[in-house]
Amino acid sequence: MAKYILTTLFLILINSTILSAQTEMADTMRSNGKIYVVVTVLATIFAGIFAYLVILDRKISKLEKEKTS
Repeated sequence: MAKYILTTLFLILINSTILSAQTEMADTMRSNGKIYVVVTVLATIFAGIFAYLVILDRKISKLEKEKTS
C-alpha cells in the first residue's frame, strides 16, 4: 500500500513540475508572438494529413469498386 502512495505522490510531483515548465514556455512563446507560428505549423501539418487520408480513402474506394465489378 505504501508503494502505491509513494508512486502516486511521485507522479503528482513530476506532473506538476512538467506542467509549470510547459506553462512558462507557453507564456514566453506567447509574449514573443512565436506561439502563432507553432499553431500555424501544426494546423498545416494536420490539414495535410487530413487531405492525404481523404485522397487515400478515395483511391481505396475506387479499387474496391473495380475489384467487386
